[in-house]
Amino acid sequence: MRLITGLLTLPLPPVRGVVWVAEQLNEQAHRELTDPMVIRARLADVEAARASGTISDEDAAAQEEELVRRLWQAKGAAGGLEV
Repeated sequence: MRLITGLLTLPLPPVRGVVWVAEQLNEQAHRELTDPMVIRARLADVEAARASGTISDEDAAAQEEELVRRLWQAKGAAGGLEV
């Protein structure tokens, strides 16, 4: 019986590994989208790009608006509204 069970479940470990990797990637992406320190660093990058002329003021404003929105959402989810 163990032989049959082993043969039937043989394909599952690779699938479980892929699922685990996907979960880890999802968690990392979520942290990067909601971590206030990451968002603040990205805001600093946008400001530096604006100052150097790499991006236009309109593009910088749009990116800053999105980042500030994410920062507020992250702060709201954490239970605090301080920025």
